Amino acid sequence: MSFFGKMFGGKKEVAPTTGEAIQKLRETENMLIKKQEFLEAKIEDELNIARKNASKNKRVALQALKKKKRLEKQLQQIDGTLSTIEMQREALESANTNTAVLTTMKNAADALKTAHQNMDVDKVHDMMDDIAEQQDVAREISDAISNPVAFGADLDDEDLERELDELEQENFDKEIIGIPEPTPTLPEAPTEDLPEKAKEKKKATTTTAAEDDDDPVMKQLLAWSN
Repeated sequence: MSFFGKMFGGKKEVAPTTGEAIQKLRETENMLIKKQEFLEAKIEDELNIARKNASKNKRVALQALKKKKRLEKQLQQIDGTLSTIEMQREALESANTNTAVLTTMKNAADALKTAHQNMDVDKVHDMMDDIAEQQDVAREISDAISNPVAFGADLDDEDLERELDELEQENFDKEIIGIPEPTPTLPEAPTEDLPEKAKEKKKATTTTAAEDDDDPVMKQLLAWSN
């Protein structure tokens, strides 16, 4: 907008966003840096001219030094401008960051508010109580299912423990003391001969006696003994 437009109430300009302002400042900053580098090169050139003509042509040397001073003054102004632009750009970047953070936090707060819109604290507590109650019911059901019904109820724990102790003692006797296991008692054999055995035995006795009567040695022994 022109100066006269501002003076006589022309069209109002729309303020740029922070992002646009930061971009403009960066562009200006880059332009000033390039001009700064140009001035530094020119100052070095004028200084070299003054050195070369210090003894040969003082007028040229003085002109070079004067130009060097003007260039140094411009460079000093650019340095101050760059510092001001840098601080302004950093302030805008910080403001832009804060704006983005605040916007994000506001969106998160709105989302949280929307999420809690249909929630009631009392209802939540009631729901948690119901969940705890149902967990207790499920635990009782599991305990009831896992408890054996009429299985092993007729067994006496003391009898089982006593039998287990006997088995342990028996293993101890066998492995450590070396007591042999008791052999099972077999039924005694009958002392009386069966009828067939009795007949065979009687026959054998008769045969032996007859043989002894025929043996002369046995006859002498019998006679001597009598």
